[in-house]
Amino acid sequence: MSGKLSLHYLNVWFRILHSIPFFLIVTGCSHDPSGVQVRELRFPFSVAEEGHIVKEGDSLYSIAWRYNRDFKELAVLNNLYPPYTIYPGQRIGVSSRFTSRSLKRLDVGRQSKQKGAVQKVRTVKENTTKYSSENVFPALVSGWKWPVLGTVVAGFSLRGRVNKGIDISGELGAPVSAAEAGQVVYAGSGLSGYGKLIILKHNGRYLSAYAYNRELYVREGDSVKVSQKIAEIGSMGATEPKLHFEIRRDGKPVDPLRYLPKR
Repeated sequence: MSGKLSLHYLNVWFRILHSIPFFLIVTGCSHDPSGVQVRELRFPFSVAEEGHIVKEGDSLYSIAWRYNRDFKELAVLNNLYPPYTIYPGQRIGVSSRFTSRSLKRLDVGRQSKQKGAVQKVRTVKENTTKYSSENVFPALVSGWKWPVLGTVVAGFSLRGRVNKGIDISGELGAPVSAAEAGQVVYAGSGLSGYGKLIILKHNGRYLSAYAYNRELYVREGDSVKVSQKIAEIGSMGATEPKLHFEIRRDGKPVDPLRYLPKR
């Protein structure tokens, strides 16, 4: 009996000792004394965070707009690369507790395709103009133009009655023009409170939005020139016809009147 018991304890000790090197190997992967950087696998967002479930018509830009986030941060957070393809049912982490500093920095400007088949949310018109961060989107945006003719009837405010842009009155059906040259990264009516909406990307930092439209004349992927007609003024419910116009810098709303020329 005692022989069997001793054999049992020897077996236990053998298993413990045998497991130690493996444990050291596993824990040592993150701290290689040679300085070799080892890729760490992490969840793109907290398991406890619900995130945003992608719906038909969503794009990374519209999701970032909805949550007041910079699209580049969401790309890093969710391990997405240009052209930031997402698909219905996908969970996108959006928590402000996570920034690019909490993850290994990804080269979001690199034009690389992820392996495996991906389903695009929407098939967009192929544009013959080739975009690159070097020759299409300038480092600074200058020469903003007013998107419509009209009077500002509601100003920018992040306090009290929040307005993340400005409202400009106009005639129903009047043309809405691009305030600066850029690329259409969203065109649709999937964002609550914006009606038919267009979002333009001007460079890596600036986006502009045109809401409450009656008709849209551009699609995602289109390139537009400054002052090019992109939509028609519409109205929201019983309100008078107007354009809701926003500019965002690094995902945060800024006062458009600081950028538009004085009248």
